[in-house]
Amino acid sequence: MDSDDSNNHSESGSGSSYPEDLESVVLLANGSPATIRPIRLDDRELYDAFFARLSSRTVYLRFFSPKPRLSEAEIAHFLDVDYLDRIALVAIVNGEITGVARYDRIHGSNEAEVAFVVDDAHQDLGLGTLLLSHLAGAARERGIGCFVADVLTDNFKMLNVFRSVGFDVKRSRDRDVVRVIMPIESTEQSVAAAQERDRKAAARSMERILSPRSVAVVGAGRKRGQIGHEIFRNLIQGDFNGPVFPVNADAPHVASVRAYKSVLDIPGELDLAVIVVPAVAVAEVIEQCAVKRVGGLVIISAGFAETGIDGLREQRRIVRIAHSMGMRMVGPNCMGVINTNQDISLNATFAPYVPFPGNVGFASQSGGLGIAILSEARIRGLGISNFVSMGNKADISGNDLLSYWEQDPGTHVALLYLESFGNPRTFSRLARRMSRTKPILVVKSGRTSAGRRGATSHTAAMATSEVMVQALFRHAGVIRVDTLEELFDVAGILVNQPLPRGSGVAIVGNSGGPGVLAADACEGYGLSVPELGSETQESLRSFLPAEASVRNPVDLVASASADDFANALEVVLQDPVIDSAIVIFTPPLVTEADDVARAIRGVVSRLQDPANKPVLANFLGTEGAIEALRSGSRSIPWFTYPESAARALAKVVGYTQWLERPAGEVPELAGIDKAGVAEHVERALSEGGRVPDRWLLGTESVDILRLYGIDCVETVLATNEEEAVAAASRIGFPVVVKVEAEHVVHKSDAGGVALGVSSAGEVRKAYSEMRNLFGESMRGTVVQQLVPSGVELVMGIVQDPSFGPVVMFGLGGVTVEVLHDVAYRLVPLTDIDAAELVRSIAGAPLLFGYRGVPPVDTAGLEEILIRLSRLADDHPEIVEVDLNPVIATADRCVVVDTRMRLAHASEQEFEDVPRLRLK
Repeated sequence: MDSDDSNNHSESGSGSSYPEDLESVVLLANGSPATIRPIRLDDRELYDAFFARLSSRTVYLRFFSPKPRLSEAEIAHFLDVDYLDRIALVAIVNGEITGVARYDRIHGSNEAEVAFVVDDAHQDLGLGTLLLSHLAGAARERGIGCFVADVLTDNFKMLNVFRSVGFDVKRSRDRDVVRVIMPIESTEQSVAAAQERDRKAAARSMERILSPRSVAVVGAGRKRGQIGHEIFRNLIQGDFNGPVFPVNADAPHVASVRAYKSVLDIPGELDLAVIVVPAVAVAEVIEQCAVKRVGGLVIISAGFAETGIDGLREQRRIVRIAHSMGMRMVGPNCMGVINTNQDISLNATFAPYVPFPGNVGFASQSGGLGIAILSEARIRGLGISNFVSMGNKADISGNDLLSYWEQDPGTHVALLYLESFGNPRTFSRLARRMSRTKPILVVKSGRTSAGRRGATSHTAAMATSEVMVQALFRHAGVIRVDTLEELFDVAGILVNQPLPRGSGVAIVGNSGGPGVLAADACEGYGLSVPELGSETQESLRSFLPAEASVRNPVDLVASASADDFANALEVVLQDPVIDSAIVIFTPPLVTEADDVARAIRGVVSRLQDPANKPVLANFLGTEGAIEALRSGSRSIPWFTYPESAARALAKVVGYTQWLERPAGEVPELAGIDKAGVAEHVERALSEGGRVPDRWLLGTESVDILRLYGIDCVETVLATNEEEAVAAASRIGFPVVVKVEAEHVVHKSDAGGVALGVSSAGEVRKAYSEMRNLFGESMRGTVVQQLVPSGVELVMGIVQDPSFGPVVMFGLGGVTVEVLHDVAYRLVPLTDIDAAELVRSIAGAPLLFGYRGVPPVDTAGLEEILIRLSRLADDHPEIVEVDLNPVIATADRCVVVDTRMRLAHASEQEFEDVPRLRLK
């Protein structure tokens, strides 16, 4: 968490500097935030007050004996830490210490004794587990590998904390004391347990905002058209199921309702405050809300991060105030929130349109766009379960909403308009989990450089790499759409129709031209329009005129009646090669659109498994039939053009295919020397001194790759001509001679590669020419075995600071930047991921044999990708790897050239140490 007053922290008793990296904001089980930070000398009064609040039972369980008060020596001991061998973390809620956890290293070992205590009012909120997780993360970074604790046998809560944190706990009992020994390295169980606790807490924090029992509008003006006034009216007119309080320091009444000068004057409890005051007054209002113990905040006010650096500082300050007092906030610079649940009926927005109740959760980073989307949703009859305008996303983001929507029984589909990600890794994990049961549709702006400029100026958002975004969405099963029109098109199918079981589409219409357009569009978007089975065609011929076409597309001819449409649709949906249908109606003089719409509705209403397949409608040149298509329990999505229907259906089919895709597994790999690579990396970075990053020599990179079992061509570094000749003689002619210079990326283009060097004289000549060409920048040459020709590929990894490690694969060699035929996947790669990655590029057919050339060893390519993935996951200091080319033949896949860049890893974030990431 950012802090503007970091220089004011008191230091520890032994003079060590205060570790700001150990400060973080966490969510308690009830959804309220708390701050965890290291203890300081100036915490004496807070610590004394904390101990005084502990019950005698809690004191006895912590200290094994009654202790009415702490002596001065005991307080001094608890405050005496060196932030290395002795660390104590405190939890702060509402300005008070509510929990303490401490470790003391056992002299001369990598073990530490650990103890913690939480005040009685904050027990059963997961605070002990959070403190222990954060203390374990701090201990790992300081070389401690195991915690040891003695616990009374009847201290069930503390024993449960040790058990629930997810570490491999060993226990032994001696009379009334249990000895707990707990290795604190991250495990799959500790990561999973922490993520599940965090997900539930985030969902609970959203409930505090979306399901309040009382609401205050701070800044509710007296005049119509003022934002605060319109929000207050929307709450009242929307039949909010609870009291609504207008707050206006200068008016006794707002819309004939008594107004209050401050939230402090409001009687009783207050769950939600909607703040609509000038930016300079927001902090004071939040402080008043803290005194009032308000549960959550919605900050409508603008004038924060979107205005520049000063606004960003003020935004961070109000978030710190809110969190320090146990409140989370939506916004600032947003348009509010909606919950259409009839038990809540919350419309805390200034939108002029009230959405229909439904099962679609929607969040928008843009307030203005949010209003437009609510309008379009109403026009299309798409019901909303809840809506959140996130604004600047200073606190609550799409990740919190995904946690909430996943467990919300009233939300079946999620729609997001995003300009940036708060924490892309968390988004990926949450979306991948939720997508298994509820589809997620995203419009992600900032795809182009112009769009990114707009996103930056509109919300102070950081532009993210399009490549990374695509890889993330693919990994998580998120349905990405390019336009708002497409968002509604796809949502209409997901909300109202069953998921298709495959890609086979039947096209039924009364005009040949639109049917052909639809067929072309379907196949262009990756769907199939298969010929109908013979029995299906015979059944169609039994009632259609002779001039009708029954193969698919089915052309009923212009004279087709509503009954013809209904009968044909019912027949084609029974065909096993068909998974969905698009009905196209071109209005003739003899058939009414409403009649056809009702006929289609009748068929859809009668459908039962196994014929329960999605049906889409395209009524050309008429809008009169829309209401008939919407009637009934399952609306039929209506499209203006057949191409739009095909495009939307293809997105849904892609989602279905993702659902049916095997999860795969991360294979166990032999020949991995993690410790050996760590030693190489540490030595290379230490040799670089204070330089933030360093490109390795080719031979150094090869050494690291080989320690992870990656096949590399024999490579020898030569620093003079004689060494180059000796290396070539040992390897065996012909050889390849390449320049070794740190800043030369394209060696071939720069004249730094000599192929097919077949004698000592040619080696000397190549070395001399390169020395003359590159001068002092040349560190030598590498001499390599000449590899037989094959398919030249490129592989690589990059450690993205936001998205994490990503693996790349594509066509390589000198044309890699011209063709740009590459694909990416997030780490870790499963066996399924690796296989799909190899087959995902446009040039993939080159790998499977062509014109007499045998297929290459694709299994070998997949294994290299998986080993690269493991390398990236294990060593975040390896920030960039470029293997180009990797030459693939029928019997070998070998790395011929490599570049590798190291950098000192930034502050390590352990996945089992949850914290809020703020903007």
